[in-house]
This record gives sequence, C-alpha cells and structure tokens, in this order.
Amino acid sequence: MKLVTMLSIGLILLGLTGCSTMQPVLYPNTHFLSVGKSAAEQDIEACEQLAKTAGADKGYGKSGDVASSTVIGAGVGAAGGAAGGAVTGAAGTGSMVGAVSGAVWGLLRGLFYSRPSQPNPAYANFVTRCLQEKGYEVTGWQ
Repeated sequence: MKLVTMLSIGLILLGLTGCSTMQPVLYPNTHFLSVGKSAAEQDIEACEQLAKTAGADKGYGKSGDVASSTVIGAGVGAAGGAAGGAVTGAAGTGSMVGAVSGAVWGLLRGLFYSRPSQPNPAYANFVTRCLQEKGYEVTGWQ
C-alpha cells in the first residue's frame, strides 16, 4: 500500500512541475518582422517581468486545474471507498483505497482532459498593453 501512495505522490508532483504556461500570440506585423522572433520573445519576457514587478499575478494556469482535480478526485474516491468498505465491514481500508485511486483518476483527468486556465486578466492586459506600446499586435493567449 505504501508503494501505491508513494507512486501517487510522485505522479502528482511530476504533473504539477510539467505544466506549461500561457503566452501571448503575436501577429506578424511589420514591427514583428523587422525585429525577428528572438527579439520578440525577449520583449515578451521583459513585459512579463514588468507585469510581475507591478504586482500583476499571472495566476495558476493548468497546474491549479490539475491540483484541484486531483484533490476533488481524492475526496470523491475516499467517500466512495468508505461507502463501499462500510458494506463489507472495512470502511477505513475502503476509504484509503478509494482516496488513492480517486487521486490518480483526478490527476490523469486534470492532465489530459482539462483545458489550461487563462492567465489573470490584469496580468494579460498589462503584458498586452506593454507589447502594444513596443509595436506588437497581440492576437490572443495560448
């Protein structure tokens, strides 16, 4: 049972560290074409850093969705396992097995079936405006 718990925790940590973040998508206008992609990426990083310095928080992104899905899965699994275990006379064991299997289900669901969250609107607006002032056209975030 300890192996299953350790494996579950490892999968959760791996999933949370491997999540990608949202980035602005730039339209290839004359400014973008004149400076090139690498300079545009540096300008994006500079605007993101400026937004953070100003106090705009990027938000949780997909890692928040994965974490909440994992916690919800663990809670539902524990409740279902306790109910099933109560019928057989082993509510504690059933609850533990249900929590682990529910957490794994929630983790996998969060990783593969949830869409990434949008960044905090204040953060996205700040970065978009900063890039517009530099001459870029932001078409959206992905």
